[in-house]
Amino acid sequence: MIDPRLVEGIRKKYQLLSEALTERSRRRWAAVEARSLGWGGVSAVAKATGLAHTTIRRGIRELESDTTLSEGRQRRQGAGRKKADQADPELRAALNRLIEPELRGDPQSPLRWTCKSTRILAKELKARKHFVGATTVRRLLKEAGYSLQANSKTREGKSYPDQDAQFRYISRRVRMQQRKGQPSIFVDTKKKETVGNLKNPGQWWRGKRKPVEVKTHDFPDPQKGKAVPDGVYDLGLNEAWESAGIGNDTAEFAVESIRRWWKRLGQSRYPEARRLLITADSEGSDRSRSRLWKVELQRLSNQVGLEIEVCHFPPVTSMWNKIEHRLFCHVTRTRQGRPLENYEIEINLIGSAKTQSGLKVHARLDPNKYEKAHKVTDAELATVNLRPAKLHGQWNYTILPSD
Repeated sequence: MIDPRLVEGIRKKYQLLSEALTERSRRRWAAVEARSLGWGGVSAVAKATGLAHTTIRRGIRELESDTTLSEGRQRRQGAGRKKADQADPELRAALNRLIEPELRGDPQSPLRWTCKSTRILAKELKARKHFVGATTVRRLLKEAGYSLQANSKTREGKSYPDQDAQFRYISRRVRMQQRKGQPSIFVDTKKKETVGNLKNPGQWWRGKRKPVEVKTHDFPDPQKGKAVPDGVYDLGLNEAWESAGIGNDTAEFAVESIRRWWKRLGQSRYPEARRLLITADSEGSDRSRSRLWKVELQRLSNQVGLEIEVCHFPPVTSMWNKIEHRLFCHVTRTRQGRPLENYEIEINLIGSAKTQSGLKVHARLDPNKYEKAHKVTDAELATVNLRPAKLHGQWNYTILPSD
């Protein structure tokens, strides 16, 4: 019988060396220790290290036969347990049969995806006598060209003629304005925000175990209503204005936001301005076919004495509007995890949006309520001093001050 003190000594040596040993050197070291102890040495080393008897005996055979392995190998060629799909040739076919009913997209695509989890797939395979784990299922899926994927907003819908030409035209007009030192702004209305003590997605830093308590149900409070953020982004100055409306999202509200930006910021930033370039979407309150939008811009042009040039993005291409990437995404970040209990919080959060590139955001509440069903007559539309551009006049036009 081996002295227990020897076993304890082997255990301490193994604990000191184990992190530095490879698989090959570990079994050979254990073999040397077992041979030095003589009869019962294999059992003693196995007890001290936790290695299997077969592993230690394999090390002894390697020592006795002077087996040499190529550099970098820990086992001889072909040794070790075979992969699950090699031991079970029907495994891949069984996995594909499980995935096929849940398959999405083009079956000919080299990249496919499934909505079943690897754990569920492994459980179903075991029920069919294919004994694998979730890790093996994940490997097989990747080798078969599957991957976890989220939705991708890439389908823009109908493609309009000269869409690229319109993008290039907008880019040229903006660069021209900037070279001349004239103002160019991007405008849009962000989605409405429900005001009240309601849960807002995201997290923010607070004391440990002190979350803000909100209502269990996200039913809107009809007395508090919704906030309608309308933004104006000055690309040249990297500065923005947002009006938080309390009423409807109308063309009158959208132009009022531009008017407020001009009075508070624009006229002091551009004292020599003669022309204002507005880049807008083709949908929403500032859409290209809105009569009220053009009538309100005519009133603004008359008030400030500026020629107002408007360039609309083609329909369903609003994601290319720079206000989406330069302003709205940063404003959204400031609201993460914070309930918008009142309009004052909404204004403060909008104004706190900042970036490392120096974005400045000014926000004010617009307490006016705008009529939603405001119809513009042909006579009112005729008062608009509009001059369409040669390229897509329905998207590009200039409104001149009336005499």
